Amino acid sequence: MLRHGSRSLFNRASASSMRWRRQFSTDLPAETAEDPKFVESWKKMNPNMDPPKTPSAYMKPRPPTPANIPSKLTVNLVLPYDSVLSSKEVDMVIVPATTGQMGVLPGHVATIAELKPGILSVHEGNDVIKYFLSSGFAFVHANSVADIIAIEATPVDRLDPNLVQKGLADFQQKLNTASTDVEKAEAQIGIDVHSALNAALTG
Repeated sequence: MLRHGSRSLFNRASASSMRWRRQFSTDLPAETAEDPKFVESWKKMNPNMDPPKTPSAYMKPRPPTPANIPSKLTVNLVLPYDSVLSSKEVDMVIVPATTGQMGVLPGHVATIAELKPGILSVHEGNDVIKYFLSSGFAFVHANSVADIIAIEATPVDRLDPNLVQKGLADFQQKLNTASTDVEKAEAQIGIDVHSALNAALTG
């Protein structure tokens, strides 16, 4: 009886969750459309003036989600001052998310991930290019496009081990002599970044 009761409860909960499930952004049409409520309200207030265009009117239409999973993942790696990778087709990327290393393949579910200092690995065939990222965000779209936004990105092979060790020692010294919470926080951030840099070189 308990088994039947729990099964009935589960079925009801499932039906309820399906009925009230909100749409994902990728479920919405790719075309940009005007907001009919805004237009209606505007015409009531200003019947003799055309409504202004909203920011979405100036955006390119969202590319539709392909019916079949593409064979490649399209990656964009963007910094505030540079575009490191632009529409590069690769097999996979591994990003340093705050929740752990996250692998992204073509067809990955739409995701937003905050990034911590660590290694971004870009896999293309047998070649693997590694970048050290200081922080940022990864936006994985349902159409197998990944936008990686970072503050800094440096190829690992360009890192100087001696400078990394010196920086780590300097920030450890600053933490030992810090007298305020701000100084301690700044020193700890420096230690975290240089520890990640050191791990990238030795790992």
